[in-house]
Amino acid sequence: MPFRVLGIDPGQFSYLYELSDADLAAEGAKRYVVDSKPGFPNRVEVRDMNIGEHAILLNYEYQPADTPYRSRHAIFVREGAHRALDAIDVIPDVLRVCPISLRGFSENGEMVDANLVDGDALAPLIEQFFENPAIAYLQAHYAKRGCYAARIVPFRNDRQDGQDIPYWDRDLGIRL
Repeated sequence: MPFRVLGIDPGQFSYLYELSDADLAAEGAKRYVVDSKPGFPNRVEVRDMNIGEHAILLNYEYQPADTPYRSRHAIFVREGAHRALDAIDVIPDVLRVCPISLRGFSENGEMVDANLVDGDALAPLIEQFFENPAIAYLQAHYAKRGCYAARIVPFRNDRQDGQDIPYWDRDLGIRL
């Protein structure tokens, strides 16, 4: 089954980009200058940030469902990120290079299944999870620290004009 890997909507963070370090601290966030790669995975563009880019570390509620699985955790976003990744049938490089905890959730936010997988074997597990009709969406988490990485949903091309939706974003450098 085709799938989409989605980054977080950057609109909710854009006000942070212009804040001073003191104002960020008052918001419970912190600015970093990226000094290693890998090490600063951007959850908007779903890629490792480059050395010299600015990252904002903040607490993000990635599982807002009103269930026992409601969750939030620390994530990095690239300062200035304005376009979320929306990749079809492509595993971004940042998810391929490390162990991933893949979690499957029902429409109402209950966890249905979960498994650990090496990132280079992620696509077959995604397809296996979506064979279960009880699973509405998946979350990929970096297994080492447990941090949220990306949301994965089934892909349905509902366009009426017969055009395909692009399979990757060339501006973000996502490779097939």
